[in-house]
Amino acid sequence: MDKFSKNIVLLASFLIIFLTASSSRAQNCSDYRFSNNNIYKACNSLPALNSFLHWNYHQSSHTVDLAYRQTGITASNWVAWSINPGGGAMIGAQSLVAFRNSSGLLRAYTSPISSYGTRLEEGPLSFRVPGIAAEFTNNQMIIYATIELPRERTSFIHVWQHGSTFGNTPLMHSMDGEHVRSVGTIDFSTGLTTNVGTATSESRRRIRNVHGVLNVVSWGIMMPIGAMAARYLKVFKVANPAWFYLHITCQSSAYIMGVVGWGLGLKLGHDSPGVQGTAHRNIGITLFILATIQVFALFLRPKPDHKYRSYWNMYHHSIGYTVIVLSIVNIFEGLDKLDPEKKWKRAYAGVLIFLGAIALLLEAYTWYVVLKGRRQSTSDKHPQEANGVNGA
Repeated sequence: MDKFSKNIVLLASFLIIFLTASSSRAQNCSDYRFSNNNIYKACNSLPALNSFLHWNYHQSSHTVDLAYRQTGITASNWVAWSINPGGGAMIGAQSLVAFRNSSGLLRAYTSPISSYGTRLEEGPLSFRVPGIAAEFTNNQMIIYATIELPRERTSFIHVWQHGSTFGNTPLMHSMDGEHVRSVGTIDFSTGLTTNVGTATSESRRRIRNVHGVLNVVSWGIMMPIGAMAARYLKVFKVANPAWFYLHITCQSSAYIMGVVGWGLGLKLGHDSPGVQGTAHRNIGITLFILATIQVFALFLRPKPDHKYRSYWNMYHHSIGYTVIVLSIVNIFEGLDKLDPEKKWKRAYAGVLIFLGAIALLLEAYTWYVVLKGRRQSTSDKHPQEANGVNGA
């Protein structure tokens, strides 16, 4: 076979492969025939979770008629497709959801996502959805909807997912594999789509994990240990002034780590503009302010015999214990978002129980030492009474 013939064979092989791939893609997307005979001019085979999106964009009304298909699922699965006008991924997503309820009936509705771990509760979106319906057949769920695009835009980040149901409640979807890659961009006007799921989702997930670990270790563990050192060790003369330096070291280190974690939280909030005023964020800001005020207590600390020392003690102790209580509350708020399966929440609860048990033992022993010291002091002031002699 001469060189020319070889080139012809190679070219033919390439064309066969290309046409086969194109044919396969066409069968999955543009050649699909809907049972209701709907025809969509645009379609896209999404890069994860065996999903496809079909749509018609109407420029005059700025609306989109769409059909979202997800194959390879069961009757006990829910499916969802969302766009996020705020620019984030999951947080702030405006979702179309469908599943079969416990009575076997299909349910299709809208659900805004305001936090991680949200159970896809029904609610209005930030834009109008004049119509929504669903169809399930041959292990495929289809959501049909008409949406009015918000803010005169046609390009958005879109997210799609599926998960299991328990009765009439959609459960949290998996957090690995294709479930973290089901994010992309779509322009309904031009038909342009991109897949940004891998880099964006993995990066955001790493930031969330680091944010969670830093805050648990700093606000949730080191802060209480530092407070325990100050309360329970200073009653022992042998621990003076070591307890003070241990207290300062724990609290300062916790504050520095906490500020880093707080900064990462601000970044996560910036990347999720669809969410405003969540309890976790508001408590975090309050914590940062109170902890910063507490740091200045070190520089404003009067000497032990100063007339204002008692007022300083009240200020220092009240803010310190408030920070610890708010920290614990906010950590549980954050763990609900970071770990929907609750394993980290249970682990942290175990740490708190352990620290609480130590605190109870030290509290009892501290009072024993204090009361023993008082009895000794009374005995030293009245030695004859202590020995049963009236001094007459």
